[in-house]
Formats: sequence, structure tokens, C-alpha cells
Amino acid sequence: MAPRKFPPPRPAVIAAVRLQEAGRIAEAEHALIAALREDQADFYALHQLGLICCDRKNFADAVLLLATAVERRPDSPEALCNLALALRGLDRLDEAVAACDAALALDPDHAAAHHNRGNTLLHLDRPAEAAAAHARAVALDPNNAESLYGLGNALRELHRFDAAMECYEKALDLAPGRADIRFNVALLSLLIGRLREGFAGYAHRLEKPEFAELRGRFAAPAWAGEPVEGRTVLLHPEQGAGDVIQFVRYAPLLAARGARVICAVTAPLKPLIDSLAGPSIEVTVWDRTAPPAHDLHCPYLSLPHGFATTLDTIPAAVPYLAASPARIAAMAERIAAAVAAAGRADAAGAPADGPRLRVGLVWAGNPAFANDRHRSIPLATLAPLLALPGSDFVSLQKDLREGDEALLQQHGVAQLGPDLADFAATAAAIENLDLVIAVDTAVAHLAGALGKPVWILLPFSPDWRWLTGRADSPWYPTARLFRQPALGDWDSVATALCEALGEARAADRPAAASS
Repeated sequence: MAPRKFPPPRPAVIAAVRLQEAGRIAEAEHALIAALREDQADFYALHQLGLICCDRKNFADAVLLLATAVERRPDSPEALCNLALALRGLDRLDEAVAACDAALALDPDHAAAHHNRGNTLLHLDRPAEAAAAHARAVALDPNNAESLYGLGNALRELHRFDAAMECYEKALDLAPGRADIRFNVALLSLLIGRLREGFAGYAHRLEKPEFAELRGRFAAPAWAGEPVEGRTVLLHPEQGAGDVIQFVRYAPLLAARGARVICAVTAPLKPLIDSLAGPSIEVTVWDRTAPPAHDLHCPYLSLPHGFATTLDTIPAAVPYLAASPARIAAMAERIAAAVAAAGRADAAGAPADGPRLRVGLVWAGNPAFANDRHRSIPLATLAPLLALPGSDFVSLQKDLREGDEALLQQHGVAQLGPDLADFAATAAAIENLDLVIAVDTAVAHLAGALGKPVWILLPFSPDWRWLTGRADSPWYPTARLFRQPALGDWDSVATALCEALGEARAADRPAAASS
């Protein structure tokens, strides 16, 4: 059967595409809409309008337009490839893979379809298949920076770090202006311990569109390591509370260089960070619209770069934050009451082989966080840990997810979440515990900053600050890291936790278990 023949694009559509290529998007859109009014089934107009919607991240309309275009031309690998892009934008990932597969069935050498397929597979946590797809795209189009970048991302998730860095560097050679690629080079450098180089490159995050407001907020220059004696340096947040807790350790170092330091923090952090306040350090609630007067400013995450931090020079003395004695005493009473009310089954008397330990738990972070599906653990996965005798577990989790309440009650876990109104309250609670077990959240950083034993549970591909291949953290001497041995394998982490907690109880020294 002979292939169907389709007419070429109409002159009006060709003119619209030329406007689109010239960057005159609004005019192109109007011209394409006019073309569709004349012919609602115009493949070319549908396809180009779909691309405009993709560029604007209006993926719902893009899917509608591109799916209609595919109906008109089911033999178009280009339309199928771009439909996959729109479907991925709506997190319809399996459908996106299917669209790429359909495109490749028509044209096995369609480089963009291999590339889109690789990106989608990576979102589906199938990095080996993603790497193979991107490798094919690169083989077909070796000078495509986007495909090299995608291959680097997949190789990074496979922990093939040298190969990933090689891909990133090749991509940068082809597209030196790409701040997102430079940013990923920095993240990978940090992850593998090249901190000085990594923190220098990490500044490229501020070139990303989402930081445009931050870039334009300050009339004073950003601090980058120059002398600060006699000058006022404003430190300000840009991301999460954990970042502030981790890097506020540099504030006393700036003060020691002769600066007057203003630590601007969010309201829930202020009562905690107040423990740093002194003659040269002021703590204030961050007002994005009216920063206090200053000579220099610095985001907390840029402080390591200003201090030229390396693995050997991380300021790791702990504790550097503290809870107030009054709050600690009040929280001691609250925890005792909560533990008693929980009615843990084995709590009638301490086992003969050692005293009871009080263990704080945090198993989930903010569900709105982009990587939450990797860092948070279903509480049911930790059921074997909760069933161990000889410990009183205390939930430091503020927000529970479906099913958590029943499991906590079943295992007699005391719940403190409603009492933790701010980070100072959480700090007071931690000071009354023997050990904190937490996923990668602000609570893990807080326990480390307080110098308390903390066991941090990490996904197979962790955040850069936890480095790779080690069970300790140069940032927090009292931390012990429990890493997934494979993508998604929290069961092995739970087994390792059970073994470690048993050893810690037997030794009656949970702090030593972090060494």
C-alpha cells in the first residue's frame, strides 16, 4: 500500500513559522490561530501551536493540539516526539514513553525521540535505560549539547561520575552559555568532594530564572571572600531551613574577621538562630521587601565559596546552635508525658541487657519538595525498627501522611509534632533524646548542629552535601549516614538501622555508634 500523501503547508502557515523562528511568538501564535480558523485540521498549524504551548509550559493545551496533529498525521515521528514532550510536562510519563516508541517505530534514527525518551525514563527512575536512550541520541547527533547533558544526568544517577562529568564538559564546550549545565557541573563536583571548585560553580544557580528577583533585590555588592573588617554583612536565605541551619555556622567566622553580621532568617528559625546572637551578630526576621542596611550581602549557600571551603577546612565544630535551658526543661516534661501516654508494649521495665534509649524519628519531608519521592520513607518500611524492644520512639514529624497515625499508635510511638511550633522547640526536644533518626530534612541538620547523635537516611542518589561512598559527614561529626544500596531500596536501610540500634543499645552509647 502506497504511503498517504499530504499537501505541503499553506503559505499562511509558512509565514507564521518564520515569525516563530524570528522570535516573534505572539505574532506567530495569532497567525497560526487564524490558519486554524480556516482549517481546524491543519496539521502544521496544530503542530506549531503545540510547540508554542510547550515552550510556555502550557502542557495541557500542548497535549490537546499535538494529539490532534498526530491524529491528522500518525506517520509523523516529529509530532509524536513533541507529543511525548508535552505528556512528560503533565507527568503522564508512561504515555510519553509510548509516544517516543511510536516515533522510533517510524524512524529508528530520530535523535530527538531518543533524547525525549531518555529524559522520560530518567523521571521514571529507570536510569540505565535512560542512559542507553541518550547514548543513542548522542551517537546520532554528537554535537547536540542537550543530548550530552541528558546523558550526563543519567550517568550521574548510575553513579558513573567521571563519565557524567565528561558529558557535562562536552555539553558546555558546545553551549558555554548554559547556566543549568554549569550548575550541574557544580553539583557533581560537590557530590564527589571537589568542594572549592564546586562552590565556585554553585554560584551559577543565581543565574537561573527563578533567582531573578534575588539578583535584583540588593544595591550593595555580594560578598565573595574580600575583607569585611568594619563592614556590615547581611546573610539571607534563598532555599530551605536546612540550608540556613547548615551554613549559619559561618556567621561567627565572619564576625571573627571583624564584620558586623546580620543573620536574616524566617520566623520559625529566629528563636533557634538567636542562640548565635552577640555583640557582632544580630538575628532578624527576613523581610524580602525591605532588607536591613548593609555594606555586603551573601546568601547562606554562598558562604562556603567566600571562605574557599575544602573538605579539610569545613568548620565542623559542634554544637554551634543551642536550645534554651528553660525550653529543654519544659520539653523534658512533655516528652515524659507523651512517652507514658503512648503505652509502648515493652515499656513496663527496661530489658535486662541495658537501659532504654529515647530515639527521635523523622521519616518524611515536605511533599511539595521536588525530590520528596526519593528522600521520604513510608513509615511502614520502618515497622521492624519500631518493633525493636528497649527503645522509646518519639515522632518529631509535624505533618503525618495517610496511615501514619495508626502505625504510630500500634507501635506505641510518642507524638510530639503538635508541640513543635518552631525550630527552637524541636531543638529542645532533640536535647532530651539519645539519638535522632531522620531522612534528609532540616531536623537532620538541626540534630547535627546541636552536636547530638543523628543517623541520616539517604536515597541512592543523595543531595550533594552528603558526598558519596562514606558513612560519616565532614559537616556533622556526630552524624552517621545510612545509604540506599540501590535505587528505592529502603528495606535494606531499615535492616541496617535495626542492626545498628541493637548494637547501640547493647553498648549503651549511641553517640559512639556515630563514629
